[in-house]
Amino acid sequence: MSEPVRSRGQIRRLVLRSGESVVARCRDFCRVALTDWDWPGRPEDSGLTEEERDLAVEDVLLVVSEAVTNACLHAGGPTELVIRLAPAEPRGDGAASGPPSRAATGTAGDLRIEVSDRSSRIPDFRPRGAPGQPGGNGLIVIDRLARAWGAVPGETGKSFWVEVASPVPANGPPAVPTPPPPPAAPRSPAPDSPRAASGRGGLSRPVPGDPPGARGGAAHDGGP
Repeated sequence: MSEPVRSRGQIRRLVLRSGESVVARCRDFCRVALTDWDWPGRPEDSGLTEEERDLAVEDVLLVVSEAVTNACLHAGGPTELVIRLAPAEPRGDGAASGPPSRAATGTAGDLRIEVSDRSSRIPDFRPRGAPGQPGGNGLIVIDRLARAWGAVPGETGKSFWVEVASPVPANGPPAVPTPPPPPAAPRSPAPDSPRAASGRGGLSRPVPGDPPGARGGAAHDGGP
């Protein structure tokens, strides 16, 4: 019998009860949510290779496994799993007007995973070499894969949360096509004046109708 699932937009909840295979149920629930959300994005939109996409999904499932396992071992068992998908942020400088298209959005949004349990104890790293205590690596794994993590105390326990950033392609995000520049405004032609200056050294051309010596140098008075 499957657990009751409540879906609303980009948030999915799984109510958990004590029993076996709780970790596997949480992994399956998370995998279905990521598939439905097309996280972390199609290759043509995100620039990720198929291998990078698969690794990103497996990292998220590993985070879920470790968080749920810690709740089972140290917090009396998990009571609820919540997965949230944040809206994707558009790439570029945002100069273009109008809502961004899916192709311009790039990778999918970041994820937030929340595991509620019955204990108010805030998880912390276990000292190295703790004798007689198996495990102790779950929080280390989460710390390496997550962007941030923490816990929020509640009335009957706490909520342990983990934020996982959307992956970035190894070769960088796909380039956003740059729109061509607007055509330059036509330049106004210079006025066609008969007295337009020209010639080398700043000398002016004689203009028909001008008296001798009227242009270009000193006037000649007709003397020797």
